[in-house]
Amino acid sequence: MNATLVVLAAGLGSRFKGGIKQLEPLGPSGEIIMDYSIYDAKQAGFDKVVFIIRKDIREAFDKMIGNRIKQHIAVDYVYQELDCLPQGYTCPESRVKPWGHGHAVYCCKGVVNEPFVVINADDYYGKQAFTELYKKLQTMPQTEPMNIAMAGFELKNTLSDFGSVNRGVCKVNGNKLSSICETYEIRREQDGLVHSGKDSDTVLDENSCVSMNIWACPAGFIDKLDKHFTAFLEKNVNNDKAEFLLPGAIEEMIETGEITCDVVASSDQWFGVTYAQDTPIVKARFKDLTDKGVYPVDLWG
Repeated sequence: MNATLVVLAAGLGSRFKGGIKQLEPLGPSGEIIMDYSIYDAKQAGFDKVVFIIRKDIREAFDKMIGNRIKQHIAVDYVYQELDCLPQGYTCPESRVKPWGHGHAVYCCKGVVNEPFVVINADDYYGKQAFTELYKKLQTMPQTEPMNIAMAGFELKNTLSDFGSVNRGVCKVNGNKLSSICETYEIRREQDGLVHSGKDSDTVLDENSCVSMNIWACPAGFIDKLDKHFTAFLEKNVNNDKAEFLLPGAIEEMIETGEITCDVVASSDQWFGVTYAQDTPIVKARFKDLTDKGVYPVDLWG
């Protein structure tokens, strides 16, 4: 089965000072986090990777990863541009902020025509998530409502020691996702509990299932996303701060009965680079995985 890995890499990385965080060397041989995700996806069965980036970092991407991995897997690029909009809409001149990662996946229309998994560029998910989601893609029924899947992680395993994070906190009924709430400023405080929001009066269950934005979808999902993005623009095209978020669009589709979403629990440890201070910790974890033989010293040989 042909399957594509879609990598969300157009983010500005505003909380990571000193460079483009997606391109920070972290592995023993200078690998970046995307190297490991692509390596794991290829081993699971994926045969193509599509990077969603900004045009101004294409040269850096080619230098850091694109030119190297195209010897091992098919590579394509999609540019998330502000004017990549449905017919009949134009981007207001005042708009500077990207439209959100839901829009990023929408920009893949016409490029990704096969089942796919979409991931963040700066998150390490582990091998299990890719293996299980590839299996899901192979067995997804070709009926309505459309079936998609996500890998779920425990909230306590997705926090940063150096600041707050945003997570999609999920409600799961059996193995089905029933709702997802984008929750902001999540961090563990001195009382040992996990809090969210500026006022800190919301305490979260640290064992909650959270989405780390890794979704498995049939090719037709992008057409459904197109419809919801168009509806978003009808209300928000002149709102310069509004974002079309992928989890929110998926929740809308669940509510309308357009899709169902299976949740695959991953026991692998998630980690990522949200803040510059996370970098040495991530480097140490990749070294440990390499020392244990999970990965070769030189990932691509």
